[in-house]
Amino acid sequence: MKLPVERWGRGPTRALFLHGFTGSAESFSHLERLLGDVLTATCVDLPGHRGAPLPKAAGPEGFAEVIESLGELLRESPVLIGYSQGARLALATAARFPGRVERLVLESGAPGIRRRAERSRRRAADEAMASLIRERGVDAFVERWEKLPLFAGLQALPEPDRAALRERRAGHTADGLAGALTTLGQGVQPDLWPALPGLRVPTLVLSGAKDVKYTRLARRMVAELPLGWRVTFPGVGHAPHLECPEAYAGEVRSFLAAPWLVEPVEAGP
Repeated sequence: MKLPVERWGRGPTRALFLHGFTGSAESFSHLERLLGDVLTATCVDLPGHRGAPLPKAAGPEGFAEVIESLGELLRESPVLIGYSQGARLALATAARFPGRVERLVLESGAPGIRRRAERSRRRAADEAMASLIRERGVDAFVERWEKLPLFAGLQALPEPDRAALRERRAGHTADGLAGALTTLGQGVQPDLWPALPGLRVPTLVLSGAKDVKYTRLARRMVAELPLGWRVTFPGVGHAPHLECPEAYAGEVRSFLAAPWLVEPVEAGP
C-alpha cells in the first residue's frame, strides 16, 4: 500500500506526521512556520482520507497492513508524530518497528481498549457509524461530528481556521470515511497497553486539560513508558496542535532538542 504524502520544512530532523479521523496531510501545514526550521515533515493522507486507498481487508488484517505501510515511511522519517487516530497508529507502528523510531510524539491518543468484549462493542458501534455515513453522506456526518463535546475547543478558533477545518473534513468520500472507521477504528486496534513497558523510545505524550478522558489516559501511559514525558496544555481540549499551536510547537521543539541519551555510570573502584 502506497499512501499519498505532502512535505514541508527544511530542518535536519525528519518527521512523519499522522492526522486524526476526518483530517488529512494538510492538517499540520499551519505548523510549518513554527517548526519548519527544525523539521523536514512528511505528512500522510491516511487510508480512506482524500484519495488515500483503503487496505485490501477490513478489520484487524487491514489495520496490520496500514501499520506495515507506515513502517516503510519510517525508514526515511524516524521521528513519528500523531494526533488522535494518528497517535494510535503511531503507537502501533512504534510497537511494531521500535528500531526505526528515534522519537515519538502522541497527542490525544490511546493504546487501545483492553477488554475483548468492549473492543467488540466498539467495533460494532464503528460499523454502525460507517453505515450511517454511507446512508446520509459526508456533509451530514461532519455536521454531527463537529458538535461532539470532544471538539468544543475548536469553536474558539478564528473563523477562517474553522472554515478551513470544515473544508478539510468535508473533502472526503463517504466510502472513504466509512472504510477508515472499519479499518482504523478503536474496535479493530489491538490492545497496546502490554507493549508500553517494553517501548524504549523517547516519547512525548500531549493532551489538553479540558479533555479529561485523554489527559487521564496520558497519565496512565507515561506511568508505563520507560522514556515517557507528559505535557498537559491548560485551557485546551482535544486538539492542542490546532487550539494552541505555538505552545504545542514549543513543546515539540524542546523534546527534539533534549539529548535523551544517558551515559552508563562507571562502577567505582
